[in-house]
Amino acid sequence: MALTATDPRPIGGARPRAARRRAARTTARYLAVWLLALAFVFPFLSMLSTAFKLPDDIFSAPPSLWPTEWTLQNFVAVFDEIPFWQYLLNTVVIAGLSVLGMLIASPLVAYSLSKIGWRGQRPLLVIVMATMMLPPQVTMIPLFLMWNALGATNSIIPLVAPAFFGTPFLIFMLRQFLTSVPNELLQAARIDGASELRIYWSIVLPQARPALITAAIFQFVWAWTDFLNPLIYLNDANKYTLSIGLYSFFGERNLEWGPLMAASVLFTLPALVLFVVFQRYFVGGVGAGALK
Repeated sequence: MALTATDPRPIGGARPRAARRRAARTTARYLAVWLLALAFVFPFLSMLSTAFKLPDDIFSAPPSLWPTEWTLQNFVAVFDEIPFWQYLLNTVVIAGLSVLGMLIASPLVAYSLSKIGWRGQRPLLVIVMATMMLPPQVTMIPLFLMWNALGATNSIIPLVAPAFFGTPFLIFMLRQFLTSVPNELLQAARIDGASELRIYWSIVLPQARPALITAAIFQFVWAWTDFLNPLIYLNDANKYTLSIGLYSFFGERNLEWGPLMAASVLFTLPALVLFVVFQRYFVGGVGAGALK
C-alpha cells in the first residue's frame, strides 16, 4: 500500500535516526558532566588518599591514587604538633557568631528593602549593591585602624561584628527571594492589625526558610575558611583559627605532605558535611534567588 502525503507513519528510517541522535546527545551531555565532576572531585580524592598514605607511598613511582597500606599516623601527627581542638573551638565560635549576626541583620534589611515602602529605599539598595563591587583591599587598612583605635584587635570582635550589620551579598540575595512573597498576604495581615515585626516573624521568615539556610551556609563557609582577617587581627596563638593553624603547620612541616593533607582533610570536612546535610535547601534557595 502506497503512503500518502498525510500518512502519519515515518518515511524510511527518519524516526530511528532521530532517536539515535537524541541518545547520542544525551550520552555526550552525561559524559561531559561526569568529566567535569571528576575534574572537581579528583583534587579532594588525592588529598584524602594522601592523608592515609605512608611517606614511601606518597612519592612512589608510578604514582597510585589509593595507598597500599592505610595509616592514621598523619592524623596523629596533626594532633601532636598543633592544638587542633583549641583552633577548632575558636573557629566554631567565630563561624557560629557570624551566622547568628547575619541571620539577625541581613533578613531585616532585605525585608525593609523588598516589602516596606519608604523614602530612600532605592538609593540604599543601590548603595548595598555598590559595596559588593568594592574590593576588600580598599577598606582593609581603614578598618584595621578603626578597630585598633577601639582596642578591639587581638579579639574576635572585628571578625564577627560586621555580620551583625548585614552582609551586602546576602542582603541582596534575600531581598530577591522576598520579592516572591505575595504582597496580598502581607496586606491581609496588616488589615488584621498585625505589626510589621509580627508579619516579619510569623509570615516572612517561614516563607524564606530555604533562602535563610542558603545564606547561613554561605556565611558559615566564608567565616570558616577566612584566612586574611584572622591573620590581621589575631596575634595570640591561643586565639588562632583553623586556617591560621593550618598555615603555621604548613610553615613548620613544609616537606611532610602526609600530615599536611591530614590537616587539610580535618579543615575541609565540617564545611563539606554541612553542605551535604543542607544540600536540598541550598540548591532550592540559590535557584529561587536566581529565578527572581
